[in-house]
Amino acid sequence: MSSVPLPLVPPMLATPGPLPPAAQDDRWAYETKQDGQRVIVYLPGDGTLVLRARSGEVITDAYPELRPLAHALGATPAVLDGEVLALDARGRADFQSLQSRMGLAHSPARAARLAARVPVHLVLFDVPFLDAPLTGLPYAERRARLEGLRLVGPYWSTPRAVTGHGAEALRATREHGLEGLVCKRLDSVYEPGVRSRSWVKIRNLRGEDVVVGGWLPGGGRLAGLPGALLVGQRAGGRLVYTGRVGTGWSEAERAELAVLLRDRASTRCPFDPVPRVPGARWVRAELVGEVAYSTRTRSGLLRQPSWRRLRPDLTPEASSAELPDAFGHGS
Repeated sequence: MSSVPLPLVPPMLATPGPLPPAAQDDRWAYETKQDGQRVIVYLPGDGTLVLRARSGEVITDAYPELRPLAHALGATPAVLDGEVLALDARGRADFQSLQSRMGLAHSPARAARLAARVPVHLVLFDVPFLDAPLTGLPYAERRARLEGLRLVGPYWSTPRAVTGHGAEALRATREHGLEGLVCKRLDSVYEPGVRSRSWVKIRNLRGEDVVVGGWLPGGGRLAGLPGALLVGQRAGGRLVYTGRVGTGWSEAERAELAVLLRDRASTRCPFDPVPRVPGARWVRAELVGEVAYSTRTRSGLLRQPSWRRLRPDLTPEASSAELPDAFGHGS
């Protein structure tokens, strides 16, 4: 069986933004935003398969359980767009588990061993090529072609998209603890490698109070100013480290924080246990702030945290900066 040369297709990217206006709701499709690794799947039609990461790197050997997908379309050549996920016991994407599988493209033996313990699942959401380029077709037609392929298997699927009802779709992702929503114009063409306004991503962020226990100095023009804050939450009478926050300030806010941190400098780490953070500068745990974040790791660390504001109205004792029970021990 001979293979067909396939074009390299850098993935089309979404632009962060709000929901489309309600008056235009029926012009958009809505897909669940997945917390995984973006992949482009190349099926030449000869029984082989190549997976490329967003960077273009070939990562086929990292995910051996996806190799049977090579036979799903027979001799039909195709390029598919999707996301590789690791799922938790409730069927939700668990990026921390996926991290143990990523980066093993050059370690196929280890990847095969891990595949038995932490299998991945590929969700497919576009088809830029099917016998011929489809990038110039509108999303609605590409989506119909993709669903017509009926690509459902033990380690891959094609979740449905919803047309219209964007507010309800976003609310459903929040209620189910999912990462967010991707909104796609029904008439949008596939723009390889372009971050397009025809695709809009909305990330669900949670907000919580945290106690500042230290900081890391910035570099370059930020020398002497905080580059990141080290924050924690209480659990069982201890202040437990929950991560570092390095975004979300204006220049004025960063300068204000520098003064507040300097006034509270301490030689003693307030976190228990002491985290391994080279170069950390500790402060008395007196400042409370509010952060936004996407999810937590299994050990309780905040993922993708961003600073929202100081909470001068709260003291560490009177704040709601309490680590959830599930993360209160063994951190």
